[in-house]
Amino acid sequence: MHVNKVHAVFTIARVAKDLGEDEDWLWDVANGMDTEDGVIWVYGIGDDQVMAFTDFGIENLMELIRMHKEDPELLKRWIL
Repeated sequence: MHVNKVHAVFTIARVAKDLGEDEDWLWDVANGMDTEDGVIWVYGIGDDQVMAFTDFGIENLMELIRMHKEDPELLKRWIL
């Protein structure tokens, strides 16, 4: 998917709700994603900012969720 073809993004809160996942856990899983993976940061007034995903980003995130559920130790390796 080309970034310039993105017509909508979904906040991490929306994605967590839609996928039935905990938002904080999802943030930890998605934290290593880059723009090329379909994640962007949306900035508001002051320090207000939120992680958001393109459709492509949600697909990538779902794969990361699967990987982390299969091996819960993955997050511990990244945090150390």
